[in-house]
Amino acid sequence: MPNHIIRGCDWLHAVLAPAQALPALATRGILAWVFIPAGWGKLHDLDSVIGYFRQLHIPAPELQAPVVAALELLCGVLLALGLATRVASLVLIGILAVAIVTAVWEPGSDPRAFIIGTDEVAYIVMLAWLATAGAGLVSLDHAIGAWRRRQAPISE
Repeated sequence: MPNHIIRGCDWLHAVLAPAQALPALATRGILAWVFIPAGWGKLHDLDSVIGYFRQLHIPAPELQAPVVAALELLCGVLLALGLATRVASLVLIGILAVAIVTAVWEPGSDPRAFIIGTDEVAYIVMLAWLATAGAGLVSLDHAIGAWRRRQAPISE
């Protein structure tokens, strides 16, 4: 490979490397902005949420509504902090999958329009990326991992 291409790639890497934390931080921020108010709102209007769950024929709505509300709020806070990000992402993917099956998906509708036209699918994609890639450099997950690596005994 010509030297000028290698130097150009090295320069590009040096310029962009400091920004590598931004995509995960932005993704976590967007999702936290969605799930914290959603969970908070559900917790403060449980009767309506229970009624809606009943209408959707979700089993045990009196139990499920507060659990879902609390999990949305808790997982949203965890995403904001970048703490237990992978676990929080998987929990929210589960909640969204149930929401899609029970409340969003209309049988017989065009799957392409559904995939492109629903926020839930976009959130699942974002959460799946966080579940696999992790919280990023600007997170408590990263700070705890760095601290644990410093605390680990050096084996020879």
